[in-house]
Amino acid sequence: MEIRYVPDHSVLSVVVGSRAYGLETAESDVDRRGVFVAPTRQFWRLSKPPTHVEGPLPEQFSWEVERFCGLALEANPTVLECLWSPLVEHTTPAGEELISIRRAFLSARAHQTFTRYADAQFRRLDPDRPRWKQAMHMMRLLLSGLHLVAHGEPLVRMDTHRDRLLAVRRGEVPWAEVERWRAELMAGFDGAGALPAEPDRRRVEEYLMSTREAAL
Repeated sequence: MEIRYVPDHSVLSVVVGSRAYGLETAESDVDRRGVFVAPTRQFWRLSKPPTHVEGPLPEQFSWEVERFCGLALEANPTVLECLWSPLVEHTTPAGEELISIRRAFLSARAHQTFTRYADAQFRRLDPDRPRWKQAMHMMRLLLSGLHLVAHGEPLVRMDTHRDRLLAVRRGEVPWAEVERWRAELMAGFDGAGALPAEPDRRRVEEYLMSTREAAL
């Protein structure tokens, strides 16, 4: 019988994207990200469980718990923000524990990952014909990362910055001003910040092992 990793083995499902950021419009999709725990016995087979699954709902993507933990330890911005999403649609005890240890994933590596992701988006933009929605999300990512390194958690809800970000999305902010704002935020990443040098890998491994044992 085919295993339905999602939703049958899901431990966490959250809404991300514009609706989680408070930047949605009437046309915005509902973007869902989640975590599933593959039955441990499936790893004893020659064909291993998938590291991720798309669907079954539109705009839904889920990671197997080990892959999710690995990406979070690398300070992947998308994965870290899942752990702070204010819109949790589904959780189990394993999902609740994952959220409870979310600070164990944090490290100063976020200085590089958030700025690198935002810089990659910036380099794809043409100043003469900018894609304003992409520009908005570049700024949002920098705001989130700057809050993370300064306060120890990413900024998901953009209520304080909502009007300015949506003005960027509508193309109402001159490109030169967008560049100045970006430069100001990038400069804010200088310095030690509030994050530890390394994540708490031991705590994460303890969680992963106990989760695997529970899935036997």
